[in-house]
Amino acid sequence: MLAFFVQGFTLGFSAAAQPGPFQAYLLSQTLKNGWRRTLPAALAPLISDGPIIVLVLLILTQVPGWALRIIQVAGGFFLLYLAWGAYRSAGESGADLAPSPEAAHRSLLEAALTNALGPGPYIFWSLVGGHILLEGWQLSPLIGTGFLLGFYGALIGGSALFVILSSTARQFGPRVTTILRMFSAFALLLLGLYQLWAGLTG
Repeated sequence: MLAFFVQGFTLGFSAAAQPGPFQAYLLSQTLKNGWRRTLPAALAPLISDGPIIVLVLLILTQVPGWALRIIQVAGGFFLLYLAWGAYRSAGESGADLAPSPEAAHRSLLEAALTNALGPGPYIFWSLVGGHILLEGWQLSPLIGTGFLLGFYGALIGGSALFVILSSTARQFGPRVTTILRMFSAFALLLLGLYQLWAGLTG
């Protein structure tokens, strides 16, 4: 079980450290709403990945590649929507950005949707995680569970650390915060355009 837990932990930590739509979204929301309101969004993979794992293991491994391209295109449009929101928030003052009580709840749902519409989880569970999970589960459900605990422990913990570290940017004044908001909007824009390009030309 320890070997599978270590595999899961290593893969989860790697996923949390890789730049992508989910990390760009966490950055933009942290700069906009603060780390306390954004921290629950680190739990988004627990909401989105369950159906993804079932979908990948039972369906996507048996259907043609166009299914993933459709998901990529949908994810690209959603990322463009998030980029526009991040760009608009860059020109607002700190008073305008006071987070509403429902900000944490909205961030969690948007983060889960961002994760579900990105190709990363589907590719990961199709090519890497699904095989390891099935292998461990066939040995023992406890071993398979150990892999999941290692993976999501590292992924969620790493994402939470990223949110907390990103929040320190707010201490350097509004100009730096605005620059970082613009950077997150630009990152979301590029990722959205890339997903659209990959989905339409793949």
